[in-house]
Amino acid sequence: MSSEGFLKELQTIGEKLLLKLQRLPKADPVEIVSFCVVLLFIATVLLLMIIACSCCCYSCCGCDGHANHRRRKTQVRPATH
Repeated sequence: MSSEGFLKELQTIGEKLLLKLQRLPKADPVEIVSFCVVLLFIATVLLLMIIACSCCCYSCCGCDGHANHRRRKTQVRPATH
């Protein structure tokens, strides 16, 4: 997909979202709840992505921004019963 097609697709999605938000005050309660659930799902996914990326960067780079290549590797052994 070219960048122009991607931008056009983003614009179309934005226009649909704006239209949906404009119609929301007159919508049925079920439609309002379902729209809120979808927004909550999207916000949760974005928050989890941010947390995952920050944890990955923290473990790779350390808290001061320098790479920590001397980490000790631990071997995983099976549990004995």
